[in-house]
Amino acid sequence: MTETPPRRTSKISPHALPGRELQPSTLMMGHGYDPRLSEGALKPPIFLTSTFAFPSAAAGKRHFEAITGQRAGDAEGLVYGRFNGPDQEILEDRLSVWDGAEDSLVFSSGMSAIATLLLAYCSQGDVVVHSGPLYAATEGVIAKTLSRFGVRYVDFPAGATEAEIAAKLEEGRALAAQNGGRLAVIYLESPANPTNALVDIEAVAAARAAVCGTQDAPPIAIDNTFLGPLWQRPLRHGADIVVYSLTKYVGGHSDLVAGGLSGARVWLDRVRALRNTFGTILDPHTAWMLLRSLETVELRMTRAGENAAKVCAFLASHPKVERLGYLGQIDDPRQQDIFNRHCTGAGSTFSLFVKGGEADCFRFLDALKIAKLAVSLGGTETLASHPASMTHLSVPPERKALLGITDNLVRVSIGIEDAGDLIADFEQALAAV
Repeated sequence: MTETPPRRTSKISPHALPGRELQPSTLMMGHGYDPRLSEGALKPPIFLTSTFAFPSAAAGKRHFEAITGQRAGDAEGLVYGRFNGPDQEILEDRLSVWDGAEDSLVFSSGMSAIATLLLAYCSQGDVVVHSGPLYAATEGVIAKTLSRFGVRYVDFPAGATEAEIAAKLEEGRALAAQNGGRLAVIYLESPANPTNALVDIEAVAAARAAVCGTQDAPPIAIDNTFLGPLWQRPLRHGADIVVYSLTKYVGGHSDLVAGGLSGARVWLDRVRALRNTFGTILDPHTAWMLLRSLETVELRMTRAGENAAKVCAFLASHPKVERLGYLGQIDDPRQQDIFNRHCTGAGSTFSLFVKGGEADCFRFLDALKIAKLAVSLGGTETLASHPASMTHLSVPPERKALLGITDNLVRVSIGIEDAGDLIADFEQALAAV
């Protein structure tokens, strides 16, 4: 009698065609899942179980020998819901496809992914070097939470050159040496939230090579939420770990919260071990919802990007608009060069600088009819918010000024509504300014 096969096998691709590399949009329909292993169900079931049965006691011992490091090789199979599950593993396989990554990990939120990553790599005395601005909660983890445990940081502006980045890495190494630590992580966010400023990933990788060499070099992690997974593939340009708030474009329907990391296993295994300990893994139901969302992510992002281009073309010449922070209308040569090398699309999230200040922005936001006044981005609906008084309110005023997060900045995420309707809505709302 043969043993029952596992419910799934990693990297299953039932749609594979000899001699042809299938595109991500095709692989989202079946990669990582074989219906024959789940009673013929076309879509993966939601596996609501906290634990998994071993086929034999010897198999159980073999599994725990691997996860405790007493045996070389991977820990095959499933054991407990805090570690992994079929829905999460299928989702991780499909996320890996988009970034061309060896592996992916999914988390209960974008911030749990970021926090677990940073805690996996940082120890007392270490230094994090990061670009700025970052999402306010990320800055908070680095500047406020990690600092309580003796971790320092050094930052550089998003548009910094290779020489400027190298100087900051040298500063970070010197600071770490003073405190008996090391340079732990290079953390980037590009485009930056909420200014849309781009970081030159290739320049960061070159600066790391020049300063750190190849021995014990820190990983380069980058938050790719604003453009990923469709419009930027950071692993191709020198990043080691790609960070996502899967809540945004990947989830895409404003009905779930999740996070993800993608990269080589040599970088992710340490994070996986801490995720297993903390239990920051994504739950099966949300993983299943994300599998649904990944089937349409290319369609949704393409439509949103097309809409954003039309809306921004209208806003660019509006007399009550000071300027736009939109990647389809870059006026800085350095930023345009980074965009040309790193990005395949301008995205659908941008900064709208209204002529005036906070009061004028509030009049505009309160007058919107179709667009919703809400934080977050990347959903099917258009959203608008005021970062200086909302998502980035905790950032000190002097740092907000340094990072360009001004009182007249409105962050807009364009959805998949009719572009003409959105333009009409923005036109009537600007009339209230």
